[in-house]
Amino acid sequence: MRLTKTLIAVALAATTATSAMAGGLAPVTPAPVEVIPAPAPAPSSWGIILPILGAALLIALATSGGSDEEVVAD
Repeated sequence: MRLTKTLIAVALAATTATSAMAGGLAPVTPAPVEVIPAPAPAPSSWGIILPILGAALLIALATSGGSDEEVVAD
């Protein structure tokens, strides 16, 4: 009976010692986080239209000027 208790105690001590060493000492590393890139924005035509409109406006202002002559009222 005494030998049986000793064998059970040794088996229990060996089991708990190996399980404690198996996972308790190393730091836990978190699972890698998967980063999903954002979708590319849709192309816009405003980058072309606005400069063309601005140039057309400047050309219209430059060519629509009145005459340089002064009008003298009689």
